[in-house]
Amino acid sequence: MAPVPLPTTTSPRDLRRLARTCGLLLAVTGVYLAAGRIGLLQQVVIGGARVTPLWPPTGIALACLLFFGLRVWPGVALGAFLVIASSGAPRWGSIGIVAGNTLAPVAAYLMLRRVGFRTELDRLRDGMALVFLGACAGMLVSATFGAGVLGLSGSLPDGGFWPTWSAWWTGDAMGVLVVTPLLLALRTARLPDDPAPVDWLEPALLLAGTAAVTLIASSTKLSVLFLVFPLLIWAALRFQLLGAAPCVAVVSVITIMAATRHAGPFADHGLVADMVMLQALNACAALTGLLLSAIVAEQQNTHQRLEQACVELAEVVRRLAPDHAGPAGWLPEEDAG
Repeated sequence: MAPVPLPTTTSPRDLRRLARTCGLLLAVTGVYLAAGRIGLLQQVVIGGARVTPLWPPTGIALACLLFFGLRVWPGVALGAFLVIASSGAPRWGSIGIVAGNTLAPVAAYLMLRRVGFRTELDRLRDGMALVFLGACAGMLVSATFGAGVLGLSGSLPDGGFWPTWSAWWTGDAMGVLVVTPLLLALRTARLPDDPAPVDWLEPALLLAGTAAVTLIASSTKLSVLFLVFPLLIWAALRFQLLGAAPCVAVVSVITIMAATRHAGPFADHGLVADMVMLQALNACAALTGLLLSAIVAEQQNTHQRLEQACVELAEVVRRLAPDHAGPAGWLPEEDAG
């Protein structure tokens, strides 16, 4: 007769761990859903499908995976489903869209982990990895799933697949380039021990100046949106990612609002041309802030390591010097007399 296994009991520690995991999944789901509802406020119709120029949930999903690991993917999937359900009755194709929106950040996370990505973004290789693996490569999954499902369901007109695919991909990629660095910067931010009011003056003026210049540039038909780049460079040089990421987010949000209203420099072009201009501007702004911040942070870390090495070398020399000098007044035999 085979032995009968004894029933196992769940310890309070396991219950607490399960409760924390469930709470984390619900938090990820709630944040994803809220970001999705905000993203749906700015929609455009390209290729017969409604897409968003910036889809924040992809950036939030990737950041959550980088913070907490693969265990939060069910929260991402549930959040993606709730976003679709909140905007209309789900169809059979919704499963494919949910799968694509879940697999895309998971694939990006796995690729970033494979190359040793660090969430501090203090190396140029980390910035390049986030751009090319996290945004460009990872979001191919969601765009292919989304546009493929719409094409198979007959929701796209003839010739509408590639415009929809490209708009889907750029919206998700911009979500990673704009939102993920902002969340990574906020997680690593540390307040000074004794901050003075003047310490907040420069970053506040920088953020307000970026918003003001972007508003003015997006309200006139003159093509002067390039005026935001000196402010982005200033933010990256002075405050690295913590300064550049919020400024890039401000630029992106304001220009998206102008483009969807066909205002300012976006007034005299068609929708496709407006989206090309918008995504080119936002991509250049995100790349400028992200990569320049990474370069400056890497140089600062190298300088700090060199200083530490010099201090350690000086300490070694100081400890060895008395041993070579010998007792006071003593000289080597060949130097005596």
